[in-house]
Amino acid sequence: MFNQSQELTHFGRFLEPAILILVSLAEGPKHGYAMLEDIEQLWAVRLGPGTLYGALTRMEREGLIVALPSMDRRRPYQLTAIGLEMLRTSLNRLQALTAIGLHRLAYP
Repeated sequence: MFNQSQELTHFGRFLEPAILILVSLAEGPKHGYAMLEDIEQLWAVRLGPGTLYGALTRMEREGLIVALPSMDRRRPYQLTAIGLEMLRTSLNRLQALTAIGLHRLAYP
């Protein structure tokens, strides 16, 4: 079960791709190419295939996502309950950080 103290921070330099992938999958299951397109359209970030599939492998190993049966040689992935909770926690922390940062910028 997900522990509230667990976060995605242990992903290190792969933190941003992991969050982008989880946000993309929050809309529903997608295969790799669909995730790449979604991420590029929404955030103007183009992940390389190595970055994407490396992150997917780590996230699947940690139980954040699960691979679904292949469709036409494409393998879709879906968020798990643990992945959804980790995403929610990470986004809430980012939202709090953003609020503090914007407040400090407004009042130097």
